[in-house]
Amino acid sequence: MNVAAIFQLNSFHVIQDPTNLNRVNDDFYIYNDIKILPLYETPTRLETTVVSICLNGYTRVSINMQEYFIGPGTMMIAVPDQIIQSLEVSDEYQGVFMVVSKDYTDEIFPKVKVMLPIYFYTKEYPCINIKGQELNTIMEYYNMLWERTKRENESNKDVIQSLLVALLYEVYAIYRNRIPRKKEARNRKEMLFDQFMRHLSEHYKQERSVNYYAKELFLTPKHLSSVVKEVSGKTAGEWIDNFVLFEAKSLLKSSQKNIQEIADELNFANQSFFGKYFKHYTGMSPKEYRRK
Repeated sequence: MNVAAIFQLNSFHVIQDPTNLNRVNDDFYIYNDIKILPLYETPTRLETTVVSICLNGYTRVSINMQEYFIGPGTMMIAVPDQIIQSLEVSDEYQGVFMVVSKDYTDEIFPKVKVMLPIYFYTKEYPCINIKGQELNTIMEYYNMLWERTKRENESNKDVIQSLLVALLYEVYAIYRNRIPRKKEARNRKEMLFDQFMRHLSEHYKQERSVNYYAKELFLTPKHLSSVVKEVSGKTAGEWIDNFVLFEAKSLLKSSQKNIQEIADELNFANQSFFGKYFKHYTGMSPKEYRRK
């Protein structure tokens, strides 16, 4: 029995009008028709936060070059700067979607004390299975947000933000129950990691040196690398290389730019240096990767 049928048996009303898309300016979109969602057939870097729940059928997506199978009851959360690609959507797929702009997320960020743990959880586990009361709770928020976006009054934006904040706490509780945190005392280190990631997402095309980011954060390169490794499991250098390689792969697959232009965009001295760098980490040349 699919999830939608379970909702009907429980007299749980799930809005199913695929002709409507509700929105708040260009900051928040909510809908239940996957045809409205851009299907990224090539690797594409997100500029928004996307929350989706599969109710029926299945889809396969790639997030940061890792493939995920999304079936009924799977919640997917993709955040800005992740690279996403749609690989397959079944004919019977049904789901619900919420899309939040980066600016709107920045407004909400200070109101959610657990935002950093949520960020780390969803980065590592973008897809998680939910069921029973967890699924009902998330869908209740979805329905409330759907109804609220239809209204037009001065307090509407504040109400929607409050609902999103509450929803994020529910998401945090789900992740917290499934994925134990290692140490609560890591808050300061997690904040440093978040600052590093923010700087990296803005400057990775120009700067690939750990020294640069350490200087920006008033840290020694050794201390920065130690903190980043402890919090994320990867060194600062590995994160820098990941960002550069994700962008390189995306440009090779989804743009018409030649390899010299891509090398220039990523601030390599020349095409040869870019080719050696790319092959060192992927085992193939940029041309070979593009043909593949």
